[in-house]
Amino acid sequence: MSTSVDLDKSAVEPTFVGISGGRRARNALATGLMTLAFLIALVPLVWVVWTVVSKGLAPVLTGHWWSESLNGLLARQQGGGAYHAIVGTLLQGLVCAVLATPIGIMVAIYLVEYGAGTRLARATTFMVDILTGVPSIVAALFVYAVWISIFGLPRSAFAVSLALVLLMVPVVVRSTEEMLRIVPDDLREAAYALGVPKWKTIVKVVIPTALSGMLTGIVLALARVMGETAPVLILVAYAPFINFDIFQGNMASLPLLMTVERSNPTDAGADRLWGAAITLILIITLFQLLAAFLSKVTAPKTK
Repeated sequence: MSTSVDLDKSAVEPTFVGISGGRRARNALATGLMTLAFLIALVPLVWVVWTVVSKGLAPVLTGHWWSESLNGLLARQQGGGAYHAIVGTLLQGLVCAVLATPIGIMVAIYLVEYGAGTRLARATTFMVDILTGVPSIVAALFVYAVWISIFGLPRSAFAVSLALVLLMVPVVVRSTEEMLRIVPDDLREAAYALGVPKWKTIVKVVIPTALSGMLTGIVLALARVMGETAPVLILVAYAPFINFDIFQGNMASLPLLMTVERSNPTDAGADRLWGAAITLILIITLFQLLAAFLSKVTAPKTK
C-alpha cells in the first residue's frame, strides 16, 4: 500500500523579494561616489606619469644613456648617460637587500613561531612599528652619527645601504609575519604528529608555503627604499664617474643624480633630471613585475 503526499509548491519554492527603490538609489549613489573617488585619485597619478614620460623619454631612448657616464662632461654639455647612477642605485639596493632580508625573515619567524605572546615579542613588535614610521633622514643621521662620527669611517655607498636597511627591515618583518600567519596550523600539527622537529617544520613546511608572499614583500620593500634621497645626500658624495667599490669613494645614484642636476639651469641638466626620474620609475616597475612573477612561480601548487 503506497501513500502519496501532495506538497504545496508555494511552501517549498523560494520567494524573491524585490529590492526597494530607496535601496537601489543608495547603491547607485555609493557606486557613483566610489567611481568618482577613484577617478580623482587617478588624475594626479596620470599627470605625474605623463609629465615624467613626456620630459624624460627623449634622453632615455638614446643608447649612450644606458652605457655611458657623465665623466668629463661640463654641466651645459649635452650627451653622456646615467650608467654610473644606475650601477650605484642597483649596488646600494643589492647590499641593502642582502643585509635586510635575513634579518627581517628571522625576526618575523621569531614573532610568529617562537615568541608569540611573550614580553620580548611585544617589545620587538613595538620597535618594528616605530621603525616603520621613521623618516629616511632620521635613519641617515643615525648611521652618520654611528658610522662616521663615532667609528670615524668615511662616507661611502655602504653607509647608504646601512641606512636603507633600517628602512627595509620593518617592511620585510611585517610582510613576512603576515604571510607566516596565513599558513594553516593544520600543516604544522601534521608535521609535529609525524615527529618532525619544530625548526625543520618551519624550514620544510611553513616557509615553502609562505614563500610566494614573502618574496613579493621583499621585492616591494626593496623597490620602496631604492628611491630614497636623504641617505645618499648625507652619507655619500656624488661622482660623475663609475665606481664599483661600495666601501670607499664617491658613488652616484639616480636620486642623487636628480638632486645634483636640479641645480643645473641648462637644457642638458633638465634632460638628465627627467631622464633619471623616468629611469628610476622603470627600475621600480621592473621590480614590481619581478615581484608578481615570483609570486606566481613560487605559489603553492593546488589542484
